[in-house]
This record gives sequence, structure tokens and C-alpha cells, in this order.
Amino acid sequence: MAINWIHNFPFFSIFLTMLGGIVTALIRDPKKALRLHQMIAIVVAILSLFLLISVTQNQESFTFMMGHFPAPWGNELRAGPLEALMAFFFSIIMFLTVTGGQTEIFRDIVTEKIKYFFVMMNLIFGSILALIYTNDVFTAYVFIEINTIASCAVIMAKGHGRSMIASIHYLIMSSLGSGLFLIGLCILYALTGHLLMPNIQQSLIVIAQSGEYHYTLLVVTGLIFIGLSVKSALFPFHTMLPNAYDHSVSAGAGILSGLVLKSYIILILKMIFNVFSFEVIQMLRIQHVLFVFGILGMIMGSIYAFKEVRIKKMLAFSSVAQVGYIFMGFGIGNMAGFVAACFHILAHAATKTLLFVSVGSLIDTNGGKKGIRDLQGTGRKNPFAGVAYTVGALSMVGVPLFAGFASKYFFAVATTGNQLVMTIVLAALAVSMILNAIYFIPTVISIWSEPTREFPKTPQPTLTFKVVCVAFIAINFILGMYFKPIIEVINLGLQLLG
Repeated sequence: MAINWIHNFPFFSIFLTMLGGIVTALIRDPKKALRLHQMIAIVVAILSLFLLISVTQNQESFTFMMGHFPAPWGNELRAGPLEALMAFFFSIIMFLTVTGGQTEIFRDIVTEKIKYFFVMMNLIFGSILALIYTNDVFTAYVFIEINTIASCAVIMAKGHGRSMIASIHYLIMSSLGSGLFLIGLCILYALTGHLLMPNIQQSLIVIAQSGEYHYTLLVVTGLIFIGLSVKSALFPFHTMLPNAYDHSVSAGAGILSGLVLKSYIILILKMIFNVFSFEVIQMLRIQHVLFVFGILGMIMGSIYAFKEVRIKKMLAFSSVAQVGYIFMGFGIGNMAGFVAACFHILAHAATKTLLFVSVGSLIDTNGGKKGIRDLQGTGRKNPFAGVAYTVGALSMVGVPLFAGFASKYFFAVATTGNQLVMTIVLAALAVSMILNAIYFIPTVISIWSEPTREFPKTPQPTLTFKVVCVAFIAINFILGMYFKPIIEVINLGLQLLG
């Protein structure tokens, strides 16, 4: 019997990242640890691209039994166009973010601990891929915990007191989310007797149709979705983000915002389609709750960002608002809303990592000061970072030709056919875009203004950093202008997922 090697690519990708975490701990040279991490990201990107081409051309999705042991002894991975697209895109973003932020990593982290930073980055990468591909809820929980521990280590990588406090805060909130999710899984297992997502779904459909255990099912759904909402930093569960991003290296903050939060949201998507089914979610009216909290997150995140005076905290609150966009898309309650939300996952991942990488370089230019006022004139001295930040800011505001505009357009289109939802969404988009402009545009003007003081002598950005900025900007334009094939892949992936 011929082996379909492409069906093994999801397992190979996860295994490679986890093995990379082990091997990196044995490497003494920090630069070799970086090169290994970059190589792993490139290999995973190549594997994911081949997988994406295969499943898209064949319009298929498949499951892969780990070790070829059926449940309950084994667990499964599931791959289709949506999973392959997310894995490919996240691999590219991971490579660019770490490559662009390597100067700060090697400067701000103690030399002996740099390799452990890359151990954690490999574990984060592996756990993200596992959450994308898993078809088993308990496996999802295991990798949620790996993701949480590795993220805390990345936050405290600088080793000073404030980063330690931020890491503890992040751990407490994340543990709360993980605990609620685990309790929900335990009750779910007691109800259905299964851990594989399709098997759980079949049992839940029968339970929902019978009307038995209605309130128990409602509690289970609430525990699981609240737990994952905490992990995703949905408002008002966002309090762990500002200090965590402010006191970590810029590459770490970019990965946490652009990729880690999105991995939990992707798991929510899988829970909706593969575990509870969209019909059960509608019956329990969960989409209405997601819609309301998504709208609140969009507005409140932007308000908090407007009040912030430190640039990385401002970007953190901006992430809270962008997470709100995604949950609002889930809550719209139709396939177009889910397509828009998935596209926004890509748009925000590309844009927010660009912002963090460019801000890290701008902060280096002004001598390490993180205040928004301290950035005045930094774009003139560091034009590549200035242009990169400008593109990212315009994308966040929703200026045409950029990724952020495309996703906002798809959210608006998704509301057609429901007058009330359309009115609420368009109003929320308008308010959020205005607030985004109020706090992003002044920072853009500031970095290009005449500096009011002499900047300390700092090394010029490397050629590698400049290439990374150009690559990020190109990705943003591609998402903003040539989005049709991406939307088609997302739509196909969601149809196969459902």
C-alpha cells in the first residue's frame, strides 16, 4: 500500500518543532540556536505550502491517526485548506518576526539564556501548529498548557523584576482560562464518552435534539468558551496583555499578539464547527454572546489604547480591539462572518507583528525609551522602521490597499441580509476606525516630525532588518489587494470543516 507522504506533513511539522526545542537546549552558541529556529520555520513553511496546494487542488480534508492507534488509545490530527493556510502563514510570520527582532534578543537577554528563549519559541511554534491541526480535545488542552508555560518564559526573558511580575500576571490569567477549559472538557467527556471532536459532535447533536441535559450542555459550552476567551484576551479578560507586551522583547510580543492569541481563536473555531456544531451553537445562542463581547472589545480596546502613553501598551490594547473584530465575525452567525474573521486572523497577524518589530527598532533609535512622545523624529533617523510602522498603522486604521481595510470590508459585507446586525456592525466599525485613527495617526506624525532632542549614538538597522520590513510590507499589500484566492481557500476550508 502506497504511503501518502503529504498526509504525514502535519505530524512532521509538529514533531520537528518539538524536537527542535529539545535540540536547542543542547546548543551552546546562541546564534546557532537562532539558525536552527529559522531553519525549522522555513521547513515547516515548505511542508505547509505543499500540503496547502494538495488539499486545495483536491478539495479535501483528511484525518491522521497518531501512531495509527484508534481512539481511545490514540489521537488524531485533521488537515484541510484552512489548517494548511494558517500553518503556512504562521510559519512565515514566525520566521520574519524572530529574524527582524534578533538584534534586540541578543542585546537584552543574557547570553547564557538566549538558547532557552529559542527553546521556548520552538515550543510555542509547535503548540500553535498542534492547536491548528488537532482533532482531539484533550490533545488541545495539553498543547494549550505547553503554549502557556512557554509564553510566560518568553515574557520574562529579559530577567528584570517588571518582566517577572508581568509573566506571573499572564500565568494567573492563563491558568484561569486553562482551568475553565479543562473543567468543561471533563463534563463534556462525562456526557459523551469521547475525546475525538467528530465523535463528540455526533453525541452532542443527539443530546441536543433530545432536550436532555440542556442546562448541563449550556454550562459545558459556557466553561469552554469562557476559558478560551480568557486565553484569547477577549475583553474584559485582557488585563494580562499590556504589561506582558511592554516588558518582553519586541519579537516575543509580536509572536504573542500575532500568533499565540490567534491559535486559541482557531481552536474556538474548531470547537464551533467540529465539536458543538453550528446548529447547537445557534440553539444555545452562543453566537449572540460572542457578538456582544466582540463589539465591546472593539470599542473598549480602542478607548484604552487612546489613553495609553507607552507605545507597546498602546499596541497591546489595540490587539484587544482586533480580537474583538474576530469574535464579532463569529457572532454575525453566517459563513461570510466566519470567512471575514479568518481573514482578519491573517491580516492582524501580519500587521501587528510588523508593528512590534518596527517599534522595537524605533525604541532602539531613541535610546530605549518607550513613551509615545519619545518617538518623535525617530522615523527620520530610522526610515525603514518608520515606513514599516506607518504601513502597519494605516492598515490598523483601515486605509484602502492595506490588509486591515480588506478585512473590515469583508466584515461589512458579511452583514448584508440582516438590517439590525448590519446597523450595529457598521456603527461599531465606524467608531473603531475613528478611534484607531485618533491614536495611530498622531504616532505616525510624531515619528516623522522634527526631533526635539539629540538621539544617542546607536547602531544602524541591519540589512536583515530592512529586508524583513520590506517582506512584511509586501505581505500587507498582498493581503490588501490580492485577497481573492485567499478568501476562496478560507471559504473552501470552512465548508470542509463544517
